[in-house]
Amino acid sequence: MIDAAVPSVPGRVGSLLLAGLTGALFGAGLLVSGLVQPARIVGFLDMFGDWDPTLLVALGAAVAIYAPAFRWIRRRSAPWFDVKLYLPTRRDLDVPLIAGSAVFGIGWSLGGFCPGPGIVSAASGSLAGVTFLAAMLVGMYVQHRVASRSA
Repeated sequence: MIDAAVPSVPGRVGSLLLAGLTGALFGAGLLVSGLVQPARIVGFLDMFGDWDPTLLVALGAAVAIYAPAFRWIRRRSAPWFDVKLYLPTRRDLDVPLIAGSAVFGIGWSLGGFCPGPGIVSAASGSLAGVTFLAAMLVGMYVQHRVASRSA
């Protein structure tokens, strides 16, 4: 008997291929826009100094492309490679979300990397990117350990 809640093997392969393709496209976009350079991020966050709007332009372009695509995706009866869409259902704000957001923002403003550009920068061989990626993985491990103990 086939479980309808589990995607087929071709569905899983298609999902992985699509994830790889979109990840490569995202990474290429980050490289082309220069958003793997921490100075660009720090420049964007320096609103009262030498402000760099590159990140705002990239985010605006992403929203302009994704918003209509998301509306189209929501109208579909099923995704291409899975049995259902997995959309967030929580809408509340809690202390872990707010604290995590603050830590993320502080790290982003100090280091100039967030996960996507950090991974792309590390993959390009940047020492700063590799250092960021290692620190991010350690942070994820510590968070997982702390969350596992409290559960």
